[in-house]
Amino acid sequence: MRVLLMGANGFIGRFVADRLLADPAVQLTALGRGDDADVRFDLATGSPGALTRFLDAVHPGVVINCAGATRGGARELTRHNTVAVATVCEALRRSGCGARLVQIGCGSEYGPSQPGSSTAEDAVPRPGGPYGVSKLAATELVLGSGLDAVVLRVFSPAGPGTPAGSPLGRLAEAMRRAMQSGDGELKLGGLGVQRDFVDVRDVARAVHAASLSAAQGVINIGSGRAVRLRDAAAVLARVAGYGGALHELDTPPGPLRTALAHPRPDSEHPAPVAYPYPDGCGSWQQADVRTARDRLGWRPRINLEESLADIWMEAACRI
Repeated sequence: MRVLLMGANGFIGRFVADRLLADPAVQLTALGRGDDADVRFDLATGSPGALTRFLDAVHPGVVINCAGATRGGARELTRHNTVAVATVCEALRRSGCGARLVQIGCGSEYGPSQPGSSTAEDAVPRPGGPYGVSKLAATELVLGSGLDAVVLRVFSPAGPGTPAGSPLGRLAEAMRRAMQSGDGELKLGGLGVQRDFVDVRDVARAVHAASLSAAQGVINIGSGRAVRLRDAAAVLARVAGYGGALHELDTPPGPLRTALAHPRPDSEHPAPVAYPYPDGCGSWQQADVRTARDRLGWRPRINLEESLADIWMEAACRI
């Protein structure tokens, strides 16, 4: 099977590439903006015609799109998450390769949900920020393209390679700093948020399964269990061997925020620095993952403690 992977250098894309390279039946070609890509092409600025010519030359049976942006303003997010996908869809329509498209979506497309509920694929999407809006628009383009396509809505990916700017990445960095400086207490804020964390290696397995299946439409990829950030912080402290006390700061009024403590240069007392939680999904999110089980034969295998241990190992290497 000849597979064209877009975004192979991203958080999810790296593990998808590893998974596909381990399959002797797969011939993998990576397309991206970096010098290490097999083919250099910028989906956000390149033309559908140029991509079509490449598709006709390579003739992949499957195209997997892991490319996109998670940070930036509305214009940048739209360019990298929506316009780029429009380019992919148009190029596939023009091409004679007839490739199947596996698009990586995200749980942010759903927006806030009712605490205690599990969000299924038939839920009406109401994204709470520009990132979710840009990803939802991409999903709608894929679903309306007429292509053989599936969109995997990945909830909160975790594990090795977790970006340092993500909530779990910031927790690990705050703990690393506390241990490095010998602080006996760590003050954190915004830990009441509950998210459905799924290990990135399990996500890669789902992408592999989707590329081999005939499933179409939207499929949720998550653990099926919401975890409070406060509980994740406690697990992280245990795997890190941090014996200090975890104190939760009150969440400031206004939009939901995650605050991490950083020491002031002129004081021994830490000053909390607030960061907005990036996904616009409010206080609760939990995936209904029955469709992934039924249509892909997929279930998550890696628990959150293992994911957090891998996040901590990478953070600890920065000491």
